[in-house]
Amino acid sequence: MTLNIAIDSGAAVAPYEQLRAQISEQARSGALPVGYRLPTVRGLAEDLGLAANTVAKAYRALEADGVIETRGRNGTFVAAAGDAAQRELAGAAQAFAGRARRLGLTQDAALSAVRDALRAAYGG
Repeated sequence: MTLNIAIDSGAAVAPYEQLRAQISEQARSGALPVGYRLPTVRGLAEDLGLAANTVAKAYRALEADGVIETRGRNGTFVAAAGDAAQRELAGAAQAFAGRARRLGLTQDAALSAVRDALRAAYGG
């Protein structure tokens, strides 16, 4: 279990986004297990030939997404996937509820829309 990152400097996608996407995918797939300690910002930047600010930006985005967690001087670790998924789902639910209310929908109408979307997504 090692971090496997390849940055394509010629790609249209910014290096920090390439880094963010690759770490996120490896964490979600289990290639990087929960609790895996990531390299320091400076260490990873040096290994990849990137600026430290580029790696720091990717780490901040991953932390905001709930994929990783920083424990102060102890380092940065892969967070529990369930926690990240739950936080993301809660955020999406809050955004949906707020939008439904702004549109003037009743709770029943909003719940009906969610049920229809879930049936379509899960084939039920």
